[in-house]
Amino acid sequence: MNAVAIAPRIHHIAVQTDDVESTVRWYGEFLDATVEWSLSTFSPLTRARLPGIGKLVELKAGDVRFHVFDRARHTHDGPDPLGYQFQHIGITVDRHDDLVELRDRWFRLRDRPGIRWAGAEPPSAIVADDDGMESLYVLDPNGLEMEFVHFPGPAS
Repeated sequence: MNAVAIAPRIHHIAVQTDDVESTVRWYGEFLDATVEWSLSTFSPLTRARLPGIGKLVELKAGDVRFHVFDRARHTHDGPDPLGYQFQHIGITVDRHDDLVELRDRWFRLRDRPGIRWAGAEPPSAIVADDDGMESLYVLDPNGLEMEFVHFPGPAS
């Protein structure tokens, strides 16, 4: 049997929200993400998979793309911490100082007008594991968790 070599790469991370504008503003200000494009008309497949979708915006920060979209009749509930889900996404940054800046930036944006928050949990402290990898955990305004990691030596 011939095996096909598959080398997956992440194209985008989809973020479902009840407030597209607020979420786009936060990602723009927190990660310096730029709006790449926006849609308000969708294929029958998309409408079937995501009933009530009204708008989708693609944001790009470095090599990471976020697809932020809304749904009619959103529950306004955050993710179930004990339910099946992608628990968090891990995003690499180049420098320890990037972690410090992201943590400080989160606090600066916390009280910014026009950004609506699902919860009030602050970012974690910056912690290092036994191998020296440093991590910072933050929640976006929708309660979705991101881990920013810095590898002081060769990245893994």
